[in-house]
Amino acid sequence: MTPLTALDLMTADVVTVPPATPVIAVARLLAERGISAVPVVDKGGKVVGVVTEADLIRRLAGEEDQPQGWLRSLFSDPGEQAERYARTHGSTAEEIMTTDLVSVSGSDTAAHIAHLMEEKGIRRVLVLEDGRLRGIVSRADLLRALVAPPKNEAGGELSDERIRQAVLAAMRKQPWIDSFYTLVEVKDGIVEFHGFMTTDQVKRGLKVLAEQVPGVRGVVDSTQPMPPYLYGGM
Repeated sequence: MTPLTALDLMTADVVTVPPATPVIAVARLLAERGISAVPVVDKGGKVVGVVTEADLIRRLAGEEDQPQGWLRSLFSDPGEQAERYARTHGSTAEEIMTTDLVSVSGSDTAAHIAHLMEEKGIRRVLVLEDGRLRGIVSRADLLRALVAPPKNEAGGELSDERIRQAVLAAMRKQPWIDSFYTLVEVKDGIVEFHGFMTTDQVKRGLKVLAEQVPGVRGVVDSTQPMPPYLYGGM
């Protein structure tokens, strides 16, 4: 099974702007196109930054910034002050854009991209090759990955026995599953659990685990509560 990659998920037809684009033109572009960010690309085709809705809101909010008092300024970093001033008073895309870019390559998987978004708290990542823009993957693109059928390199269906072995292998990786008392059968892609289960939480977790195995069409839980006399042997 081949996981979805950035090339499978990305939007390739991306609107870009040059660094000298006026802020008001960038704001109008986002509003008219219904997008939340636009990459900034220099004359050589290299991505140098991205202007987001947050950058534009910061620029608008900066109009009400008050000058710092002399005491507070003693403990402030002049570089940070200058950076904030430029980004809240700049008149072009280059002056207000975010330059700390989070990007991926075309071969990065959907799981890796989702991890980056969660870790960085961002809504999109750029897909770059040698600094040049190939597309953008947004949260909406990742949602489509969740409902897309997995790609099967062989092009055929997996046998019930292969599915069963895959479920067992996944179970052995989880410390909260006691595979000694849990039996697995697969028929026509339907996974059925027999034996004993300790808690409802384990039952729910086991169902989710089986559903993630490629080829599984459904899950049936035919387990029974763990008898008290078996707890002593655990």
